[in-house]
Amino acid sequence: MFFGLFAKKPKVVKVKSRPGKVKAKKVKKATRLKATRPLRPAKKMPQIVGRVTHYFPHVKSGVVLVTKGRITLGDSLQFKGYTTDFKQKVNSMQINNVPIKEAKTGQEIGLLVKSRVRHNDVVYKV
Repeated sequence: MFFGLFAKKPKVVKVKSRPGKVKAKKVKKATRLKATRPLRPAKKMPQIVGRVTHYFPHVKSGVVLVTKGRITLGDSLQFKGYTTDFKQKVNSMQINNVPIKEAKTGQEIGLLVKSRVRHNDVVYKV
């Protein structure tokens, strides 16, 4: 009985065909296209773990301030900066010349690196 008041009406757009005349035209709803092939799984994005604060060239080690998450032995890290971009596994980690297995947020650790790192290079966990 009241269904006529609440029913959706087709959308109407006014179109000018000639100057002075206005014509009403119905607009069809857009249909959704089906995927033709299955989607690829999303790539895992690297997570920012810390920043480089210092580099010691004679021993080839960098000091990293862990800002988020944890770094453990065997993790794969990516160092990225203005002129730096390389990946490596964590083989050696120290705090105050004491070897550790895991570094937590807020700690400054020393890492052996295979290439030069610079101040404020970003460290990603890959």
